[in-house]
Order: sequence, then structure tokens, then C-alpha cells
Amino acid sequence: MNNLINCTKNMTNQPQLVFATNNAHKLDEIRSIVGNSIQILSLKDIDCHEDIPETADTLEGNALIKARYVYEKFGLNCFADDTGLEVESLNGAPGVHTARYAYPDRHDPEANTCKLLQELADKDNRNARFRTAIALIVDGKEYLFEGVVEGEIATEKRGEQGFGYDPSLHS
Repeated sequence: MNNLINCTKNMTNQPQLVFATNNAHKLDEIRSIVGNSIQILSLKDIDCHEDIPETADTLEGNALIKARYVYEKFGLNCFADDTGLEVESLNGAPGVHTARYAYPDRHDPEANTCKLLQELADKDNRNARFRTAIALIVDGKEYLFEGVVEGEIATEKRGEQGFGYDPSLHS
């Protein structure tokens, strides 16, 4: 498959970058940002069907694990992200456990939001932030980036746009 990817690059002369995810929503967001300047490939596009474990205790660590896995196994320039919701009155929780906050063995966005709202029911301080760490590996060099959106957690879900905790955080 790597030869096919390299062949495709040579035919289109468009740079390619693997986003270490199969999350369709994330892929759509990134593709809309970069437009036609870079071809963004998913894990599926490069025939990577393994579930890359996120075992680090930081967002940066998890992003690096995923990016290093792709780079070491496939030799392709890539990036990976990990995002966490950090709530002040919960000492930064859910943090790296954001995706599996309600159930450690599975991802359930509705249950995660319900658990969060229950834990904040009697809290005055609802300040929170989404923090994303991005690990980029290009020609073996590693780069880390961070993005933060500050806001506060609403007392109930509002709106239908976005995914995950989006309807709960208002900036």
C-alpha cells in the first residue's frame, strides 16, 4: 500500500499527510481546513486497521503514541491528536479520560455528558476548557502543538451541533 500512496503522490504532485484517525468528523474538519493544499489520508486509507492504544497519562503523550505508531510502521509523514475536556472544579477531569469518562471500556458520548452534568450539579465553578494536543512527525522530526478553547459547562445540554461534549461547553 505504501507504494500505491507514493505513486499517487507522484502522479498528483500533491503532498500527503496521514491523520492517525478513522473518525469521519475529525477527517472532515481537517480536510475543510487544509482544502486542496494537502491530501489528508486516514488510517483506513493506508490499510492500518489496528486499534492504536492511548495509554499515556497526558494528551501530548497519547498524540505522540499514535503519530509514532504510524510513522514507525508505515514510514509516512503523519499527525495525531488527543483532546480532553478539563473542568476546573473537577481538578482537570475528565482530561485524558474524556472519551471514556462514563465507562472505561467504551465510548458513550451521551453517558459521558450525563455523568459530567451530574458531577457539576452542585458546583458553582463551571469553568472548563477543551484542550487539544497535536503531534506531527515529518521526515522523522517530531513537533507538538496545542489548542485551547475556554468556556464554561452549561447546566444542561444545548443545541444539536458538534459532537461529544460540544453541546455542554459554551465559550
